[in-house]
Amino acid sequence: MKRFALIGAAGYIAPRHLKAIKDTGNVLVAAYDKFDSVGIMDSYFPDAKFFTEQELFDRSCSKMVSEGNGIDYLSICTPNYLHDAHIRYGLRLGADVICEKPLVLNPWNVDALAKIESETGHRINNILQLRLHDTIVELKKKVDSESSDKVYDIDLTYITSRGNWYYASWKGDIHKSGGVATNIGVHFYDMLQWIFGEVTESVVHVSSFDRVAGFLRCKKARIRYFLSINSEHLPEEQKLAGKRTYRAIVIDGKELEFSEGFTELHTRSYEEILKGNGFALEDARACINIVYGIRNAEPVGLKGDYHPFAAYGLSRHPFGW
Repeated sequence: MKRFALIGAAGYIAPRHLKAIKDTGNVLVAAYDKFDSVGIMDSYFPDAKFFTEQELFDRSCSKMVSEGNGIDYLSICTPNYLHDAHIRYGLRLGADVICEKPLVLNPWNVDALAKIESETGHRINNILQLRLHDTIVELKKKVDSESSDKVYDIDLTYITSRGNWYYASWKGDIHKSGGVATNIGVHFYDMLQWIFGEVTESVVHVSSFDRVAGFLRCKKARIRYFLSINSEHLPEEQKLAGKRTYRAIVIDGKELEFSEGFTELHTRSYEEILKGNGFALEDARACINIVYGIRNAEPVGLKGDYHPFAAYGLSRHPFGW
């Protein structure tokens, strides 16, 4: 049984980590979040210590370490811009780290963390759960078996509607979340480059507070993408059905069906990490480079090979910004 601590217990993604810790037969001994709406912990680890101040959480964890009851893993479910600092804390506490995506916001953060990994002898693991999805794994096997000259044409469309609360939260601040491409798209970019090879060209057609559209050229694919948090961009069929999310990957004119099989991917991620097969710092580097490039690119407008949804008229920010 491994001993876990967790930072970000009140966040949206935390319950998946709590479940994964429990499902893999381990124990949570301490958790921290500045918000105290963490009743979900009663369903998993009611005996875990909980703190709303970082200093008290650190004192408790450090005391455990000094008494010989150290922390084996620190799980990080905090806002994106805090990941780097919390990873550093976990490594220096003497724990291996399990961090939600995106691992960090900037490529140079990866280099700095590699040095701390080397200094401490502890490992960073990133949650890149789409690499464990059965349909995605089968697709990679198929692509790997094809001729090296084969190049696929792909359209990625991902619309996950968010209300006005989003723009008042850290997620609506590009400096904290990394923007739409980073916050909702990093795992898709990781999955695509993992399957189809290194990105050799990146063009951003449209980029705003609620959407991003562009083109990626990989070794084995030409990819048009459109990501949005605006419900107005949903296809009419989804709107009429009252749905708030639309996810589609079309490969050479055929849609890849992978809407199922997501519920247990965090538990599967933990199982692999505990066996020493987690996705490490270097595994995360490519997708961090991709989203950093998208975030800092100058949009070229509707030129060249752009996703059809990119032609939507730009929206007014809900707060008038």
